[in-house]
Amino acid sequence: MAHVWDDIISEEDIKVYEQAGFIGHSVGMGKRPAVLLIDVQYRTVGDNVPIMESMLHSGYGTSCGERAWKCIPHIKALTDLAREKGFPVIYVMIERRDKQDAGRWADKVPGLASGSIHRVGSRGVEVVDEVKPQEGDIFVAKRYPSGFFGTHLATQLITLGCDTVIVTGCTTSGCVRATAVDAFSYGFRVIVPEDAVYDRIDITHKLNLFDMNCKCADVIPTAEVLEQMKAL
Repeated sequence: MAHVWDDIISEEDIKVYEQAGFIGHSVGMGKRPAVLLIDVQYRTVGDNVPIMESMLHSGYGTSCGERAWKCIPHIKALTDLAREKGFPVIYVMIERRDKQDAGRWADKVPGLASGSIHRVGSRGVEVVDEVKPQEGDIFVAKRYPSGFFGTHLATQLITLGCDTVIVTGCTTSGCVRATAVDAFSYGFRVIVPEDAVYDRIDITHKLNLFDMNCKCADVIPTAEVLEQMKAL
């Protein structure tokens, strides 16, 4: 099977992981998945143009441009099917009131702490219209990379009887990965649709997909995720 990371991961790299025991068995989907949308907001999407153009001219310096927009139809397909099947759709989104909500971000990445695009009430934190919440969907506000840290996400999933999370959104190497690792740590099955997550540069996107597939998640195309959901 071809993988999105095949052009950056060598056979020798794979042998090293296999020798270490990280051979990436499939965990599979359980009986009741939830689709998580991580930070699918205008601040991370911007305009449907090359990334640097979007960063410089969209008004959202953190946006991913066309990299993000290529994922939006896949995210929409997953949320549409989840609602049709009666599975939860949960929006896990950054919202800050002021700099005090930024914690150590203020020291490590000052621009993320001081920018108004992350603040409650700004267009930057609004969910992209193409995948906007519908009646019955759930919203979880977060302050840091993981959707679980300092939020009620785990409680929501347990209350809803979910055993699987399908993690979409951005960034692959940041908030998606942090959420996937925490979900795995809490005992949920984790699926990351490789074409429904996005990042700012190719190598961090592909390398983190490879590593998550080996350690904490099933990384597969959206089409395969949809087939698994339909079968439930």
